[in-house]
Formats: sequence, C-alpha cells, structure tokens
Amino acid sequence: MLALSAEGILPKADYAIFADTGWEPRAVYDHLDRLEREIAEPAGIPVLRVTAGNIRKDALDPGHRFASMPLYILNKDGKQGMTRRQCTGEYKIKPIKKKVREILGYPHPQRIPKGVFVEQWVGISTDEFHRAKDADVRYMHNVHPLIDIDWSRDDCIRYLTSLGLADTPKSSCLGCPFHGNAQWRRIRDTSPAEWQDVVEFDAAIRKGNARANATGNALLGQAFLHRSRVPLDQAPIDHITAAEHAARHDALFDADELEHGAADGCSPWACRGDADAPAQGDFGLAS
Repeated sequence: MLALSAEGILPKADYAIFADTGWEPRAVYDHLDRLEREIAEPAGIPVLRVTAGNIRKDALDPGHRFASMPLYILNKDGKQGMTRRQCTGEYKIKPIKKKVREILGYPHPQRIPKGVFVEQWVGISTDEFHRAKDADVRYMHNVHPLIDIDWSRDDCIRYLTSLGLADTPKSSCLGCPFHGNAQWRRIRDTSPAEWQDVVEFDAAIRKGNARANATGNALLGQAFLHRSRVPLDQAPIDHITAAEHAARHDALFDADELEHGAADGCSPWACRGDADAPAQGDFGLAS
C-alpha cells in the first residue's frame, strides 16, 4: 500500500506507522529502512515508528508488567492449554492508537470530538475479505484499499516483484508462538544467532513470564513456544504440517511462500496467526 500510494495509484497517505515490538527479525528492520529510504522519503510520506517497549525483555523482567504471549501450556496431568494473547493489543494496537491521537491533536486523556478521525488503510486482500472490519474506536476508520482495487494476494506478490521487493520479509516477533514449522526452520537454517535467541527465550519462559513468578503466580504446568509443547531445539519443526501440504495445491501461494510459511506473520488489524482472533497493520497508513 505504501508503494501504491507513493506511485500515485492510491491517494497519497499522510503517514505510515510501524508498531515495533522490539523483537522483530533483523531482516524486517533492514527492509523497513529500505522502504523508508527508497519509497517513503521520495514520496514525502513520513514513516513513524512507535513502540510500547521490548516484548522479549519485558517477559523476562520480574519488575515489569507483561502482556502475555499465547504460549502453549502442558499441565502436570498431561492436559494442554494456551495462555491468553494480550501482546498484540499491548505492543501493536495501543502504540498505534496513541500515535493517532497525537496526530489528531488529542493525546490521552483528552476527548476526541465527534467527527474527528483518521482513515487507516489495512492491507487485507480479496482472499481474506472476511477479515475486513472497522476499528473499535470512533477516531479510526478502517479502509481496505486492496479490496477496493480488487487485488488478491497473487496481485500483491506480482507487484512487489516488479518493484524488486519479492524478498519482503514477514513482520512478526522472532519468538511468536504462532510461527509454523516453515518459519521456525527458516530462522534455524538462515540465522543461527536469532535461532539461539529464540531457543534461549523458550527455555527462560518454561514457568511463564518473570513478573508472574516473582509475585507467586507461577504456572502449574510448563510453557513452550512450539505447539508440540517440547523445548524448541527438540521440537519437530522439520515435519511438514497439513497446512503446508495444503499450500502445495493452493494457487495463491508460490513456491517461496510455501517454503517460508505462508500463514506466518502478525499485524494488529489482520493477524494471520490466530484464526479465532477478531480482524483488528503493524505497518498502517493514515490519511
């Protein structure tokens, strides 16, 4: 959407907002720098980077209130569960809303007058039109330009390829529990330092987040990043999941998307990682 706006195919956006959890892959930060330098700045579109802190550090800090990640839980009796997902709201949606309020000139706790709002572009394509919903506050109106111009995921991939951006990485925390096996393999096989980082984090959160442990609210079971509920460096990430097999026969995904995990990625208004989550971008465009 940023490139389409910069080229004049879509109206010029006033701002682009990137919500940084502090724990994205290095490739995502490098890509954002490139977008800002080569696309946004020449078009006169400011890229605003907002953050609520570093999610990894916060999870391991016993003195910091932590919005929980959706960790996979194995209880002592063998029953399985998941911790509640609060991270998207705390580390993505909240800082975006805070910046939008500042743009409008009504920072919290000021009341925003009726009829004052931004239009926020959400990058949902026609393949996922059912996720196109409005924001939950009056001062943000969600707009879905890709649906308006009838673009599918294939159209987006072709367009990015034409711009030399076929290698666009997926934005998500390095240690997001919603990663599929393909994404875990990609981290392990292409970035040893980042793989070591997530393996160490996985071990560190076995009893839940540090704040809960410090206040005497330790988990009764154990927490894991991988859905198999075993330590990440022992998890069966080389197993090809049913979703990956299905993707082999889905015309929407090319070979590269399959290898890198088509369903991975996280954005606050259209999270692809949790099928049950309401359609709520870590990279939003406002006008």
